[in-house]
Amino acid sequence: MALLAFVTGAAGGIGSAIATRLAGDGFTVIASDVDAGRAKDLAASLPGTGHAGVALDVCDEQAVIDRLRQVETEFAPINAMVAAAGLLILDKNGQRRPIIETGLDEWDRTQRVNSTGTFLLVREYLRHRTRSPVDHARFIAFSSVAAQLGGYRSSSAYIASKSAILGLVKAAAREAAPLGVTVNAVAPGLIDAPMLRLSLDPADDGEIAKSIPLNRIGTSGDVAGAVAYLAGPDGGYVTGATIDVNGGYRMQ
Repeated sequence: MALLAFVTGAAGGIGSAIATRLAGDGFTVIASDVDAGRAKDLAASLPGTGHAGVALDVCDEQAVIDRLRQVETEFAPINAMVAAAGLLILDKNGQRRPIIETGLDEWDRTQRVNSTGTFLLVREYLRHRTRSPVDHARFIAFSSVAAQLGGYRSSSAYIASKSAILGLVKAAAREAAPLGVTVNAVAPGLIDAPMLRLSLDPADDGEIAKSIPLNRIGTSGDVAGAVAYLAGPDGGYVTGATIDVNGGYRMQ
C-alpha cells in the first residue's frame, strides 16, 4: 500500500513540484490549496493513481481540523504532511514595504498563513498521530533564507513569519519524537517560482546569480528534492533540522 502525502499550497510553483515529485516517488498525494479547482487539476495530472485535490485554507482552524479528519477517514493515515502554503505581500511595484509603512492587516495576514497555518497543521497532525500512530510519519514545514539573513526582497512580516517556523520546528520535533514523528523544515533561497517573480524580472536573473556561489537561481525541483529526502526512508533519522536549499547563498 502506497504511503499518503498531504501537500498544502499544492497549486503553487513549489507546491506543485513537491506533489509531482512525491507522486513519482510512489506516494499517494492529497493536493490541497485555497483554489480547489487548481488543486484538483494538479491531482489529475500526477503520475500514478489514487491522488485527490481538495480545498483548504490553512488559516481556518476548523477547516484544518475537518480536512485532516476527512482525509484520514476516507483515504488513510497521512504519512508525510508538507506545509508548503505561503504568502508574501509586496507593494504595487513589487517592493517590500518598510516597517514604518507596514499595516497591521498585512502583518496579521502574513502571520496567519505562514506561521499560524503551519502551527495549526502540525498541531492537528500530531493529534492524529497521538491517537493513531503510523510508521514513516513526517511533518515538513517551510522557512526561508529570508528568515536567516533578514531578507532583501521580503517584507518584515514575511521574514518574521518564516523565522517563527525555525523555532516551531524544534519545539514540535521534541514533542513528536516519542510518537515516532520527525519534524523538519526546508528553507529555500532564490527559487524560480511565482513568489520570486513578484519582485524579480527574469531579465535580471544573470546579475542576481552572480551573488550565489553555484551561480544560478534555484528551481522548484531543487526544493522538491529536499522535501523528498525528508519524506523518504533516508530522512528517518533527521528531526528538528532545517535544510537550506539556496545554492550557497547563505552558509553556516
